[in-house]
Amino acid sequence: MSEKMLVTQALDERDLLVKKIGDKISRIKLVDTKKRNEEKTVDSRVTPEEFEGTASAAYQSIMDLIDRFQRIDAAIVASNAANTVKTSYGEFTVAGAIALRNRLKGAGIYDEKGAFEERLSDLLERQYQTAVQAAEYKNKGLESQAETMRLSILGKDSKTKDTKPLEVVDAYIRENTTEVIDPLDTQKKVQELRERMDTLLTELDTQIKVSNATTMIEF
Repeated sequence: MSEKMLVTQALDERDLLVKKIGDKISRIKLVDTKKRNEEKTVDSRVTPEEFEGTASAAYQSIMDLIDRFQRIDAAIVASNAANTVKTSYGEFTVAGAIALRNRLKGAGIYDEKGAFEERLSDLLERQYQTAVQAAEYKNKGLESQAETMRLSILGKDSKTKDTKPLEVVDAYIRENTTEVIDPLDTQKKVQELRERMDTLLTELDTQIKVSNATTMIEF
């Protein structure tokens, strides 16, 4: 006879089964020893017939739990593949939404390597800040050089000198000033990527929870 339950209930039971099966496997004893001149097994202290019955029942109990886990898991997978959720970035199957959510969070089979948007935004931010700092450092050095040139041309009392030669210094500054080349408007791209990730993660989390709480599975 088949059973029906909400996906949320199925997920909870599946997690419980993982623990229950693991606990049973860690405690079960299916093989023992017995001296020929004794009636009972060495560890369990029961007759071979009793041990056989206990071991068979324990083994079957675990196999029944594994079978139930497999049926629930298969029903969840089938449901996730058949049902869809909607976000502002498009419609996904529940399975696709879960995979996307995990990837954005740097979880699942790819770990943090799959969080492409986050890695890209971090790279853009680092490269932009490095370029800005490099330009500021070089321009500060350039200004120091220019000041030395001014003093060399005019001397300390610039009011008594002709300031026309200073045009050479100004031209030198213009030609040697370091600029940041930012064709993509990095700060805007970083903001767009992070906003997209935040919005999509929030929507995926919400829609997956709603779907799980309203979808029935049968197994």
